[in-house]
Amino acid sequence: MISFKQLPIEAKAAVAAGVVFFSMMLSRSYLAEKLDFRTRRWLLRLQMALFANTLMLMGSLHVWRSTVTTFTRSSAASSCFMLWKMAVFMFLALAHSSFFTLLFLVAEEPYFFSLAAYTCLGAYIILIFFLFTLGSVEQAYKFLAGRGSKAGNGNKNRTALKPVLAVLLTVVLTVVGLLNASQPPTVNSVEIPVHKLPSTMNNLKVVLLSDIHLGPTVGKTKLAMIVRMVKALKPDITVIVGDLSDAEAKIIRPAVEPLGELDSPLGTYFVTGNHEYYTSDVSNWFELLKSFNIQPLHNENVKIVSPKSTSDWFCLAGVDDIEADVLRYSGHGMDLKKALRGCSSDHAIVLLAHQPIAAKWALQERPDINLILSGHTHGGQIFPLNAGAYLLNPFFVGLYQVGQNTFVYVSPGTMYYGIPMRLGSRAEITEIILRSP
Repeated sequence: MISFKQLPIEAKAAVAAGVVFFSMMLSRSYLAEKLDFRTRRWLLRLQMALFANTLMLMGSLHVWRSTVTTFTRSSAASSCFMLWKMAVFMFLALAHSSFFTLLFLVAEEPYFFSLAAYTCLGAYIILIFFLFTLGSVEQAYKFLAGRGSKAGNGNKNRTALKPVLAVLLTVVLTVVGLLNASQPPTVNSVEIPVHKLPSTMNNLKVVLLSDIHLGPTVGKTKLAMIVRMVKALKPDITVIVGDLSDAEAKIIRPAVEPLGELDSPLGTYFVTGNHEYYTSDVSNWFELLKSFNIQPLHNENVKIVSPKSTSDWFCLAGVDDIEADVLRYSGHGMDLKKALRGCSSDHAIVLLAHQPIAAKWALQERPDINLILSGHTHGGQIFPLNAGAYLLNPFFVGLYQVGQNTFVYVSPGTMYYGIPMRLGSRAEITEIILRSP
């Protein structure tokens, strides 16, 4: 029988990841009610950081072997090679440290260390993809050429070329991604017909924000820019569909202050995303947002009354994010019946639901909903994660028509999560013009 010591290091990392994952499930299921709130919050975040790092360790070993060990024999004595080894080590160390910045480095404005760490994490993801892809191409070539068992200078050259090409592609795409994400969000104007919307509310303007992710790499300056852009659009209603922050309300309160400048005449509304529940501080976030005159829709709805006629209105509802059910977050969880209580098919219904899968579930239960506004996917945010986000969500990004009188709009996000990069996606502020039939 093979002992743990005899396992290869990749297998040991996989076992460690399994142990951390099991501890996460155990603490959620059995320790949640026995631990005090603050301890539970820290334990959850620490477990998530450790789980991510144990998974990354397997990839980091592959990166090290591909970019360092491959060249060790020929370049071991070179001073340039020693500098390269140090650079690769620092790169991997920064990538691994990114998840811990949520615990220790959150303030009004991002720390340089956090920006560097998350940039390395983004580059790490791209590098792993290219190393795997180029390695697969190399193996396929060997198989098709019938040279799987032959070695020679040509094979050695191709082996050396693979990490060099992967690193070059990674550097180029990282720079492009950083430049793309540093630009202000684009304003995307979309006209959506809403069945049974009163004619007096034709051309009503709704500005949709999602996935701002205030935290280690997004601070007050970027939020103030977003608020200025929203105010310039002069919306009738502003909605924020979750993942506003990755930190506790008390810690990051100064960064949130620009939200107090939002002054949409028919109100500003908010629903939770999965990251609000990761903070374990939803109640304090609700209180903070209310102090800025932003109304959380906690499985509830409001009547949006036409400024031209008090008898004309539509129902704006919001549901808690479905992650609350997974985390067993007390007093929270998606409850569509409660959220739509009093909303009948006699009037138009607009629903705010953070995740597209929640939008799908809502339409299965209440097909009379006319419009659902969601976020969560980030449009994949960076290559190569785009494909995964597309496959895992029933609605990916943009406008979808579901049936004759129902639409779903998924925002690609107003900022980004952690990694200050965008590849194959663009941050967006969505200006939605509601059209009466």
